[in-house]
Amino acid sequence: MAHPSDSPSTGAHLSAGIDLSQFYQVFFEEAGENLEAMERMLLELDLVAADDEELNAVFRCAHSVKGGAATFGFADVAELTHEMETLLDRLRRHELAPNTAMVDALLASGDALKDMLARHQGSGAAAVDTRELLATIRALVAGQAGPAAPSPSSAVAPVTAATTAPSTTAAPADTSTTANTAAAQRALELTLGPMPDVAAADSIVALFNEIAGLGRIEPLDGGRAEEGLRRFRVITDSTDSELIDLFSFHVSREQVRLAPLGPGYGFHAGAPGAPNEDAAARAHAPHVPQAASTPQAAQPAPPPAADPGYGFFDEAPGAPTAPHPAPAAAAEPPAHTSAAAAQQAAPQATRSGAAPRADKPVAGAAAEASTLRVSVEKVDQLINLVGELVITQAMLAQTGKDVDSALHQQLSAGLADLERNTRDLQEAVMGIRMIPMSMVFNRFPRMLRDLAGKLGKKVELVQVGEATELDKGLVEKITDPLTHLVRNSCDHGIEMPDVRRAAGKPEHGTVTLVASHQGGSIVIEVRDDGRGLNRDKLLAKARERGLDAPDSLTDQEVYGLIFAPGFSTAEQVTDVSGRGVGMDVVKRNITALGGSVEIDSAEGYGMTVRVRLPLTLAIMDGMSVGVGEECYILPLSSVVESFQVRADMIRTIGGSGRVVEVRDEFMPVIDLERVFGVPRFDFEHASNIMVVVEAEGGRVALLVDELLGQQQVVVKNLEANYRKVPDVSGATILGDGRVALILDVGSLVRRSRH
Repeated sequence: MAHPSDSPSTGAHLSAGIDLSQFYQVFFEEAGENLEAMERMLLELDLVAADDEELNAVFRCAHSVKGGAATFGFADVAELTHEMETLLDRLRRHELAPNTAMVDALLASGDALKDMLARHQGSGAAAVDTRELLATIRALVAGQAGPAAPSPSSAVAPVTAATTAPSTTAAPADTSTTANTAAAQRALELTLGPMPDVAAADSIVALFNEIAGLGRIEPLDGGRAEEGLRRFRVITDSTDSELIDLFSFHVSREQVRLAPLGPGYGFHAGAPGAPNEDAAARAHAPHVPQAASTPQAAQPAPPPAADPGYGFFDEAPGAPTAPHPAPAAAAEPPAHTSAAAAQQAAPQATRSGAAPRADKPVAGAAAEASTLRVSVEKVDQLINLVGELVITQAMLAQTGKDVDSALHQQLSAGLADLERNTRDLQEAVMGIRMIPMSMVFNRFPRMLRDLAGKLGKKVELVQVGEATELDKGLVEKITDPLTHLVRNSCDHGIEMPDVRRAAGKPEHGTVTLVASHQGGSIVIEVRDDGRGLNRDKLLAKARERGLDAPDSLTDQEVYGLIFAPGFSTAEQVTDVSGRGVGMDVVKRNITALGGSVEIDSAEGYGMTVRVRLPLTLAIMDGMSVGVGEECYILPLSSVVESFQVRADMIRTIGGSGRVVEVRDEFMPVIDLERVFGVPRFDFEHASNIMVVVEAEGGRVALLVDELLGQQQVVVKNLEANYRKVPDVSGATILGDGRVALILDVGSLVRRSRH
């Protein structure tokens, strides 16, 4: 389809009161998904033996982005994707062999498209200069080596207003391109309806006036509707799929039917503006096979003319196989065509010697119909409502305990059913927020490819368990820490190819990402088969920075030194790493999510960083403890053990601090009654139960009155609803209606250290 020449706002407001801007967000989301999928497939592409279906899938992604961009008037996006389509089309037709330069150019184009879309979304970024990128792609299409594909940084250089205004149509490479474009024009009969409001057809006419280069449209029915149907003659060089995509913004797809217009039907041959009949027949030949009764049927059909729209080509590698044409006498109209339209199509098919073909269902239509886009705010609201339902159910269950079940059997049975259904509903709603780890892992192949190229290393990425699901809120927060860990493995862990050869290793290093469920947590591992950690080097660096690092430290404690602020083992600072900023932030961010980080290493064989996180931040397993009349919740993942304490087990040190001896190990004691100022009226009572909790590599013993039990609690954000409270991470509502505070174990451990 020809590129719109107007600004993005031009396509937003059409006649008949249709405002396309309401569809912008859907287009931006779908375009982003297509670009992500295209990048992933390009990175996985086997350049030696490229699969036809893979090339077709990449082409479809670019085609979808271009179709939407042209519809909404984003001319810069349409222009770049048009050139990408040209290259991809030659690749999928095996006219060119894929190579690294082509993949680099397409990846750089994807980066530029993301920046363009972000600008159209209102990010305020400067316009993207794609001239060098377009020249590179055109050179590759022509079979030339072409200039090196520009890096993403060069692709987003700001340009002046003069360069951002797109031309009406792409400049032809030569005169043959112009000739092919003119020859590709064809005449079609467009039937719209049956429609409840035939005035909607006027918006289709307005499209041809608004979008430059789309073609011409004229009524065949004199402007009068028959049985809710409108008929038009369309002269265009766009493909059927592009036209249907464009029209479906105004009328449903089921109300759009396109059929070839026979020679001499509705216009005079040789009239100004009339398309060349032979050219139109050639352009439409793949779509309308010749009937067996015609003399020309035995002759092979001439190759189709160049299609600037680059729709899906029949007989292309990987394209759906067209059904064998039936004889003209036995031909039937498409299944969804109305009787009136069938009567119109039959004489045309007879005159042109072609049998009408049944439109095939669009691939992926069923999958798209089975999904629904919902904003995160609505999902969060649903989760909050379910949380309130869980609390109400707990209150009813608490009240139901006082009811004699023998006298009120129906009530008891109803409460049991409510508890079961509430639990199932809670799990189902929480599952809505759960998304696969592949959403995080998929960004790393491209990053590793670019980073390995910059460092001169050969690195392969292996993903295991990418289908493992994690709460969306956690996925967004874990992305940055994982990114740093992967970069760290590539930069510090994987050796240079010559070093690996000398050590008897393969040249290609391997970084492995593993995600798995363990109990109520998700464990994410970042492994590499690089050089591993050197204990002596870590101790020397730590002492150089003034850290306490005696030789008596265990291996785990030595490995933990890399989480110290400013700690780095890099010999020199580069633009990749070496500033000592990162690993401490990684640990702090993961700890803030209620998670933990562990490191295992074997020098010369590699290193593993293991991140453990709760599955969700909205609901947690907790242990309820009582202090006086108050109830507090401890995250169950932090609880180690509990025991009764005797007075002689607690010792005082330094005049104020207290410790307790547990199996020859002394732990700081924290009295929750003093920390939170719990009022007590039974002054003679002494707390004699301790709960050992751990976080951030340390353990403390909490002094409490009683253990109330374990339960799932709905976490409420205390800071958003009240204010930040020291040593408290949130709150929940108990079954009896009381508010219980959820303790921040990490904060309590830090308190004991000070």
